[in-house]
Amino acid sequence: MITIPYLTALSTYFSYGLLFAFGQFRDFFRKIFDWWHASNLQGYAPICLGLEDFYIRRLYLRIQDCFGRPICSPPDAWFDVVERVSNDNNKTLKRTTKVSRCLNLGSYNYLGFAASDEYCTPRVIESLKRFSPSTCSTRVDGGTTTLHSELEECVANFVGKPAAIVTGMGYVTNSAILPVLIGKGGLIISDSLNHNSIVNGARGSGATIRVFQHNTPSHLEKVLREHIAEGQPRTHRPWKKIIVVVEGIYSMEGELCQFPDIVAICKKYKAYVYLDEAHSIGAVGRTGRGVCELLGVDTADVEIMMGTFTKSFGSCGGYIAGSKELIEYLKYTCPAHLYATSISPPAAQQIISSIKVILGEDGSNRGAQKLAQIRENSNFFRSELQKMGFEVLGDNDSPVMPIMLYNPAKIPAFSRECLKRNVAVVTVAFPATPLLLARARICISAAHSRDDLIKALKVISEVGDLVGIKYFPAEPNKEPLEENRIKLE
Repeated sequence: MITIPYLTALSTYFSYGLLFAFGQFRDFFRKIFDWWHASNLQGYAPICLGLEDFYIRRLYLRIQDCFGRPICSPPDAWFDVVERVSNDNNKTLKRTTKVSRCLNLGSYNYLGFAASDEYCTPRVIESLKRFSPSTCSTRVDGGTTTLHSELEECVANFVGKPAAIVTGMGYVTNSAILPVLIGKGGLIISDSLNHNSIVNGARGSGATIRVFQHNTPSHLEKVLREHIAEGQPRTHRPWKKIIVVVEGIYSMEGELCQFPDIVAICKKYKAYVYLDEAHSIGAVGRTGRGVCELLGVDTADVEIMMGTFTKSFGSCGGYIAGSKELIEYLKYTCPAHLYATSISPPAAQQIISSIKVILGEDGSNRGAQKLAQIRENSNFFRSELQKMGFEVLGDNDSPVMPIMLYNPAKIPAFSRECLKRNVAVVTVAFPATPLLLARARICISAAHSRDDLIKALKVISEVGDLVGIKYFPAEPNKEPLEENRIKLE
C-alpha cells in the first residue's frame, strides 16, 4: 500500500481542485455561449456526458501531447519519435516531418525480440510469404494453420501445462475467457489492482465479484472464509464455483504477486487459481517461465494460466493454459476462439521462434543471456533510482518500475523534459491509476546497454531535481558507475 506524504497529498488535492473549479467555470460560460447558437442535434441527449467527458476536455487534452506519441521505427532500446505540433492549445495534434531519436523506456520489449532478430526475423518473413498476413477467418472455420497448432503445443510445453489455446489479442484473453469459465452463482475474488481486462471480464460473467486488498494473502483468506460461510446472496446456497484472480507482476505497481501464500490459501478453501502472467511470462524465472518458476510454485497447483505475447515475445495475442479438458471446453465455448479472426501467422511464428531462442533450441545461449541481462538491468536501474531519492514501486527482478509523481502538474513536466533530453518515458494518471497516484512507468529491456541505463539515470535525475519528485534524501556519492554491476547467478 502506498503511503502519500501529507504535504504531497494536500498539494495534489489542491491542484486537482483548482483544475476542476476552473473547468466548471469555463463549462458554465460554454453553456451560455451554446444557448445563443442553435444546435443541429436539438432534442438529442449529449452523446458524451458525465465526469469522464469533463476530465477529458478540461484536464487530459491540456497534456495529451504526453500520450500516444507516434513512433516510426521498431520499439528497440532506441527508437524514432515523430514530433507533433498544436495550433489550438493541444485540442488537436498534427504530425510533422521531424523525428527525434530517443532512448526507449516505455515499451514492453522486455527481451528485445520486438526489433530485428537474427533467428526470429527470417522465419517470420518466410511465414509471411507462405501463409500471408492474415487467415481472414476464425479458428473454427478456415483460420487454423499448422503454425497455430504448433504454437499451442509450444506454449503448453513452455508454461508446463498439458494444453493451451491462443487468441489474437491479450486484452480479449481475459475479457472473453472469464465469462466462459464462471457465471451466475459463482464467486470471483479479484485483487484490488487487477488489470482492466480482468475487471471487465469479471463484470461480464454475471458472477458475484469481491475484491481483496492488493497482494495481501491474509485478507484474501478472510474474504474467502466469510463468503464461503455466507453462501450466495439471498439464497445462501453454496457457491457453484470460486475463482481467485491475481497477476504475476502487477503492471502499474511492478510488484511480484505473493503467489505461494495465495496458492496455499486457495488449496485450503478449494478455490480455483487464475494467474495472469502478461508481464511476467518470459521476463522472470531462471528460464523465463514466469512467477511459478521464480517463486517455486508447481504449475499443477494453478488451474488457469493466462499470459500475453506482447511483452517478452515481441508479438501479439494471448493464451490460456490448463488441463486438456479445460482447453477443449474453451475451444467449444470461447467467443475469442469461435468468432474472432485467428492470430496472424507471422505473429504466431514470431512467438514460436522467440520461445525457441529463450529455451536455447536455436543452438545458441542467447536466450539465457537475455534473461540474465533483463534481471541485471532491472535490479541495477531500480537500485540507482532509489539511491537518487525517487519513490520507486515494485520488487527486485521486475522490469516494471513506477516512479511516483503525484501532482498533476508534474505529469506533463516530467514527460516533456525527458523528451527534450531524448529519453521517452510513459506517464500514467487517472483513470489508469487512482487520482492521487500519478506516476511515470519505466520498462526496462534486455536490449538496453549499461551506457543506455546510465544516460537514462542522468536524465531522470536531472529532470527529477527540476520537477521536484525526489521525495526521499539521496545517498551521497552514489553515481552509477560502469564497474558497479549487480552480480547475478
